[in-house]
Amino acid sequence: MSDHRNDYEAECDYKAGRGNDAECDYKAGCGNEAGRGNETGRRTGRRRKVTIVIPNYNGLKFMEPCFRALSMQICRDFDILVVDNGSTDGSVEWLKEQEIPTIFLPENTGFSGAVNVGLKAAATPYVILLNNDTEPDFHYVGEMIKAIERSPKIFSVSCKMIQLCHKELMDDAGDMYSLLGWAYQRGVGRSSAKYNRACRIFSACAGAAIYRREVFDEIGYFDEMHFAYLEDLDVGYRARIAGYDNIYCPTAMVYHVGSGTSGSKYNPFKVKLAARNNIYLNYKNMPLLQLAVNLVPILLGMGLKYMFFKKKGFGRDYAAGVKEGLATAKRCRKVPYNRERLKNYLAIEWELITGTLIYVYEFAARQIAKL
Repeated sequence: MSDHRNDYEAECDYKAGRGNDAECDYKAGCGNEAGRGNETGRRTGRRRKVTIVIPNYNGLKFMEPCFRALSMQICRDFDILVVDNGSTDGSVEWLKEQEIPTIFLPENTGFSGAVNVGLKAAATPYVILLNNDTEPDFHYVGEMIKAIERSPKIFSVSCKMIQLCHKELMDDAGDMYSLLGWAYQRGVGRSSAKYNRACRIFSACAGAAIYRREVFDEIGYFDEMHFAYLEDLDVGYRARIAGYDNIYCPTAMVYHVGSGTSGSKYNPFKVKLAARNNIYLNYKNMPLLQLAVNLVPILLGMGLKYMFFKKKGFGRDYAAGVKEGLATAKRCRKVPYNRERLKNYLAIEWELITGTLIYVYEFAARQIAKL
């Protein structure tokens, strides 16, 4: 299960589309030089290549390390925009004091709602979505720009995300999907030295990814019905259907705290939403025939997950999420099937097969390493 981004658990509100009510503050510059990219762009009058959008919900304790790392980027071809999700921990006051360009939302719209506001406010060809509990390496921005500019068919680039407290271990080398309906972080918990080759992946991890902004107009933005969890896999899936690539760039490194807002790997809110969103993901993106072909492994995967979460004490939460997903899936905007994209669907099916094999291999490798 892909659960590497911050949790937006408190004050949950599933209503979408409140971005227009946001209080906007676009003051440029920053007392601690965190917004130096914005300042440089304004002085030269040159259009920046990328906007770094940072969604924040009660993440004050992560702000200074994150912005300190951004201030040390070698490539300065970026603007910064924070989207605050109605924080109550002093984040709002700190952002205003530092004069960091920020859109202040009146309440928590979830990860999807916040990043959509940032994507629509950006005027650059590329947008980096960056978690507040990250510390990018000083080559990060430059390497991400170089990677996405290699081809106009690249929709997103996932960086080499390393565990901040265990720098010898990977946190994410791109997100993958499997026949069992399981999304997972490639490389998680394994040696960071093993993931130094660029490759195609199923989807980029939105905790520190760069996106080609114009493609969102074609495939749609992050689905706000998701609120949080699997929304990045969903948008990456839609890009694959449309014929775009998502790739992994090992030379762009980010150090990640992980579960920065909740501080927990599993909790009832996360388990329920991930289970519900998994239903949405398959319903929206798989044509009827593909759903029928994959139904047995998907049901097997759901059964195994239920047993896993029941053992962890979250069985009822998982079942409630599945029930809600089945009851509300028809509200989702299903990707219309197009016969001209048949080869893309076949390529995706092959990726689901290989994704399953990669999951089994990496799971076995982690278990052997514990012996």
